[in-house]
Amino acid sequence: MEKIDVFIPVRLGNTRLPGKALQICNNKPILFHLLERLKKAQKIRNIVVCTTENPTDNLLVDLLTTNNYTVFRGSEKDIIKRFSDASKQFQSDFIINVDGDDIYTDPNYVDEMVDMFLQTRADFIDMIGFPFGFRSVGFKATALEHVNKIKNIDNTETGYRDFFYDIPSFNIHKMIFNKNITFSPKIRLSLDYPEDLVLAQTIMERLGNDFDLNQLLRLFNNDTSLLQITAHLESKWKEHYTTNLSKFSKND
Repeated sequence: MEKIDVFIPVRLGNTRLPGKALQICNNKPILFHLLERLKKAQKIRNIVVCTTENPTDNLLVDLLTTNNYTVFRGSEKDIIKRFSDASKQFQSDFIINVDGDDIYTDPNYVDEMVDMFLQTRADFIDMIGFPFGFRSVGFKATALEHVNKIKNIDNTETGYRDFFYDIPSFNIHKMIFNKNITFSPKIRLSLDYPEDLVLAQTIMERLGNDFDLNQLLRLFNNDTSLLQITAHLESKWKEHYTTNLSKFSKND
């Protein structure tokens, strides 16, 4: 039986929204909302919060372990290595990477990605055409280890998911969002800035934390004023992403 795990990279040393994983939203740390959502996925084995060995993350680790969540500590800047080391510890066969920023992740799509892997045996699975903040990816542990082995950079914090596209031998599959479901390109469903937290509080006040992506999109379609909360963040986010983007390079 395949051992399929969710890995969530999280750390508290953020600059745009310091300690964002533990920011309170509807009376609990916002990371816990994501963890509770992922518990509803039916086809995964473990949910592992992959944080760093930096002492600044001790508070995060203490809070998670006190609440019986599984934690792995690894490299601070090299997420590829952190994941690779975690996959060895948990003996994972396939990993679904859900960023800690992607707080509205729909467990139905997590299960759908598991099904796609079992059908295709893909080395890498990407989500295409989904709203911003809904790009989980999946990769075989063997593919992850290959990327970790051949890369010759040790800062993979930003853009590391795209490294898998640079390996020609990988079997890559794409999960394409339903084109019949429309949404505004201005929708921003991530957690990087204080305004994103304001939006999260508004969404969870209205929907609670038991909703799927379609229900979330209907909320925005019915109340377009929600788009204005984060409308000005796109250029700021793009500038930060471009400035910090890790460029994949490999050993000959």
